Amino acid sequence: MKMHMRKHPTMVSLVMAALIFLAACGGAVKYPNYYTLHVPPPPDPPAPENLHATLAIREFRSPAYLRQGAIVYKTSPEQIGFYNYHRWAVDPREFLTNAVADRLRASGNFSQVKLYDGRPDVDYVLSGRLEELDEVDYEGGVKVRVALSAQMVSVATGATVWTNSVSEVGTVSQRDVPAVVSALNATMGGAIEKLLNQVPAPASDPKMH
Repeated sequence: MKMHMRKHPTMVSLVMAALIFLAACGGAVKYPNYYTLHVPPPPDPPAPENLHATLAIREFRSPAYLRQGAIVYKTSPEQIGFYNYHRWAVDPREFLTNAVADRLRASGNFSQVKLYDGRPDVDYVLSGRLEELDEVDYEGGVKVRVALSAQMVSVATGATVWTNSVSEVGTVSQRDVPAVVSALNATMGGAIEKLLNQVPAPASDPKMH
């Protein structure tokens, strides 16, 4: 019994030390910050005028490094870095796909615009690629770059009836991640608009019949 009494203070000290260590570790845990992508909403669509063509949009693809969730910066054209504690709240490919679908619905060029589900029940399929969504820390100062490409294919013929690509550079107001995110959002909005502003209306383009 006496031996247990002599060991008890030592055990208490060890437990207290462990608790202090765990508390210190807990205080040092760093949680990531999450950011949203957003672009201005598209305008209201014009009144429908004898529309018949339908369109499905495949999810946009991207390089593997843009699918990891972390916000990306480049210190040279060849070197990529990641903000491990600054991450996108949604997959940029999903965001871009939905934003493109919303804008094409608002264009008034199609009777239906939906996300591609594998079924050949539409007239055209649009597929695209998010090429870049990066902070750029070279070429003088901090900038951002958004690059997009897309093409539209006729389901009936397999022919490509439209294709386009854009690369937009935006300026960053100050050297911090929220400012970079703000610049990426503004640049993304401009890139989407430029990418889609020449999508032809099926009823007015002979190639699309």
